[in-house]
Amino acid sequence: MGKRRHPESLTGPNGSGKMSVKGQTELASAYLAYLAGTRRLSPLTCESYAHDLDILVNLSRGIALQHLQIHHIRRFLAQLHANGFSGRSLARMLSAWRGFYNYLARHHGYACNPCAGVRAPKSPKVLPRTLSPDEALKLLEFDTPDLITLRDKAMFELCYSSGLRLAELVNLKPEDLSLGDGIVRVTGKGNKTRDVPVGSKAVQVVGEWIKQRNALARPGATALFLSRHGRNISRRSIDQRLKIQAVKQGISGRIHPHVLRHSFASHVLQSSGDLRAVQEMLGHASISTTQIYTHLDFQHLSKVYDATHPRARKKNET
Repeated sequence: MGKRRHPESLTGPNGSGKMSVKGQTELASAYLAYLAGTRRLSPLTCESYAHDLDILVNLSRGIALQHLQIHHIRRFLAQLHANGFSGRSLARMLSAWRGFYNYLARHHGYACNPCAGVRAPKSPKVLPRTLSPDEALKLLEFDTPDLITLRDKAMFELCYSSGLRLAELVNLKPEDLSLGDGIVRVTGKGNKTRDVPVGSKAVQVVGEWIKQRNALARPGATALFLSRHGRNISRRSIDQRLKIQAVKQGISGRIHPHVLRHSFASHVLQSSGDLRAVQEMLGHASISTTQIYTHLDFQHLSKVYDATHPRARKKNET
């Protein structure tokens, strides 16, 4: 994902048909309210839409939204790309703008969608970072002398054991777990729920955490995992704690919670070869999203081949 830049650092075209930024912002706010209330999108998704719409409003610099044309949108995308936004980020942004204009057509009588038919610049496909099984073991093998390190180990074990997204991990509640059955009920994108297996190591350490969780919990804390102050833990805190633990354990490279999810998917696929099962456990709507892990699996097999096959060794030695 490309770096997020503040919209005010970007400039757009000047021209006639101007509309106050306030008026544009009010339309964007109405759309966000529609997404949250009618479409029931998560606060995190709405926040992402708000960021993308802020950029559109700022780039238009007061030109009425109904006067924006395809060439404006293409220019905006080119400028954002030059400012370091990746093709993936721009595709997401363009999708948000397109949805906004569809809403304006239905609810405000806008005649055309200037985003229709526009494509975002493509970026080279980058395979996700994963840990090797040995690295995952090394990362998760640490002592828990206090409540906070016990919580950390429970979070990381569960994330890796069940392939959870960071938002899914943050939103878990104690009642979502059935440790006796080794199952966690996860609420994923679009508020869709799925039941995912929990491995024995994670069952053990999460069970230990649950026994002691109430000693930390403050009134109103509903999440499974809590901050050191007894409140629902934040996404940022989990990310920071994982980075700290990775450094302590001597794991090189940039480590974040999604690396644990990628590692889960890659390791399960390497062991089972069952792409459909991995898709279901990850909560992917489309198998094409899961297929990225087949490239990782082939990459792993290629390394094994190069290291062990006699013909590969001869080729490397010549």
